[in-house]
Amino acid sequence: MHLFKKIITLIFPITLIACATPPPKNPENICDIFFENRDWYSASKEMQERWGTPIHVPIAIMYQESSFKHDAAPPMQYFWFIPIGRASDAYGYAQARDMTWSDYQRETGNNWSSRDDFDDAIDFMGWFTSKTHKINGVSKWDAYGQYLNYHEGWTGYKRKSYNKKAWLVKVSRKVDVRAKKYATQLKGCQEDLDSSWLWRLFYA
Repeated sequence: MHLFKKIITLIFPITLIACATPPPKNPENICDIFFENRDWYSASKEMQERWGTPIHVPIAIMYQESSFKHDAAPPMQYFWFIPIGRASDAYGYAQARDMTWSDYQRETGNNWSSRDDFDDAIDFMGWFTSKTHKINGVSKWDAYGQYLNYHEGWTGYKRKSYNKKAWLVKVSRKVDVRAKKYATQLKGCQEDLDSSWLWRLFYA
């Protein structure tokens, strides 16, 4: 029995690594992203139906935050050559922080959710953008305002903390431009994605 436990302990992390989805080959095109990862499109559609947030907005934010890396984390900080920890506890596709993720789990009942699971991460982003709309009145279609809230938090946005961060305003505009580009791209391929999704739903 002891040997069996040791074998499982060794195999389990390898299995997780093998199952990890690599970042899309062409992250600049949302159609390519979804044709490469069909399950991501299904999860994104469910997010949109549940929270009312258009798909292109959280996908643009996710690209900025993690480049679609499931285990993305802030860089390690060092004192001379000694590692002293990361700049924050943000983690995963959505770069969600511990406290905010816990709030999401508590409010949605999604207690088994994981930040390195795309389905959970995109649902979290739908939840966050929906709350941003309720708390600060920012449209779910406004990638610029949504990203400022995502980065600064709802209280920080109310205080307009971003006005002292020219670099953040620049990045938010970049996210907005990408979101609009994604929206245009998605219009051109969504019919194919939907028909493929329905085929997989009924015949896969």
